[in-house]
Amino acid sequence: MNDHLWRVISLQDHNTRVVIFGTAMLGFASGLVGCFTLLRRRALVGDALAHAALPGIAIAFLTATALGYDGKSLPILLAGATVSGLLGIVTILAIRRNTRIKEDAALGIVLSVFFGAGVALLGIVQQMSSGHAAGLEAFIYGKTATMTAGDAWLIAAASAGCVIVCLALLKEFKLLCFDEAFAGARGYPVLLLDAVLMGVVVVVTIVGLQAVGLVLVIALLVIPAASARFWTDRLIMMMMIASVFGMVGCLVGASASAMLPRLPSGAMIVLTAGVGFLFSLMVGTRRGWLIRWWRRRKLNESIDHQHLLRELFEMFEVDSHRVSVPFDELLHRRSWTPKRLRRMLFQAASEGWITENVSRMEFALTENGKAEAKRLTRRHRLWELYLIHHADIAPQRVDRDADAIEHVLEPEIVAELETLLDAELGRSRMPEDPHAGEFPDSDSSPEQESLA
Repeated sequence: MNDHLWRVISLQDHNTRVVIFGTAMLGFASGLVGCFTLLRRRALVGDALAHAALPGIAIAFLTATALGYDGKSLPILLAGATVSGLLGIVTILAIRRNTRIKEDAALGIVLSVFFGAGVALLGIVQQMSSGHAAGLEAFIYGKTATMTAGDAWLIAAASAGCVIVCLALLKEFKLLCFDEAFAGARGYPVLLLDAVLMGVVVVVTIVGLQAVGLVLVIALLVIPAASARFWTDRLIMMMMIASVFGMVGCLVGASASAMLPRLPSGAMIVLTAGVGFLFSLMVGTRRGWLIRWWRRRKLNESIDHQHLLRELFEMFEVDSHRVSVPFDELLHRRSWTPKRLRRMLFQAASEGWITENVSRMEFALTENGKAEAKRLTRRHRLWELYLIHHADIAPQRVDRDADAIEHVLEPEIVAELETLLDAELGRSRMPEDPHAGEFPDSDSSPEQESLA
């Protein structure tokens, strides 16, 4: 077992080298092309195309055998699959444009009908004297182990061609995926670009039949691209990451199948890609579950921090002679639990915003805390005044609306709107609390500035 494992890892066997080379090239191209189909919302088109290719494979075998050629020649079979797949795509487009049937229903109709026709034709092939050894049913689940050097080079050439086309038309494909209407307004041939993109998908799907079969080929187009989406928002980086995920998935899956011959290579490739997707889903730096959980936690902590300092500032603002605030009084200011408030106070104390009298459970703002609390309160009140004067929000409801907005806008936007409001209302210092009564046009009173 160890000798066999070393032979696979060191690529000593010719067949292992051929299989890994062919599948790696296919995975690289599939990941790159899959980015465009995913962003174009055409992910399931590859699945329909793969199933629609099955009758073309059977017809190509029957035609080549009748004409005296080798019906099992891979170029002939792939040519038949391409023609049948394109016919399936045209049928989907015709159903969608000429009827009221939606695209998902058209995909289901074409997929099932063409696949049923392919299975029926395979039954005819099996009844022929030369059909029992054709091995066409292997295209359903893939037949990576029987891949020859010529097959690998054909897959590599087709994959390289698809990559070159995608890179050459990168700008056009980007416009097509993100804003088709804008691309058409700028004079780009949208229909032609869409046809070229679908042609690339056809090529990748057809050559992928040899590796993973028509049932699983959709995984190579969708999973690497979906995995890359968790790591970046930039298309170029997404294409690079998806290509790497596709290549590594094919390399590891094909190697695992070579180590354990009873495991089908197509299934192992897809399972490996699935592991990569799960890893990206959990730890992806852009949209992964852990990073989203961490950002949500930090946002909630920031909101709690701002609410606490604003409450302390307003309590001292109402009574300028107050020295400290007891824990129980502060607890009833908002719907805080004692545990949550203690955590907030501990964090504020560790950051130097408040001082604590442990024996009396009372708290006061430090000089830095006063400045920070005043800044946060002023910003919140400016938002409240903006919503009252410009959005017709009632003063009784404005606190919640202002609070919902100010925590999600970028600092640059907040600063710009606050500058606009300052100039409009003529206030450069602390506005009064909109909930306390009317909104004076004069500056704040000396009591309001006692914490400045």
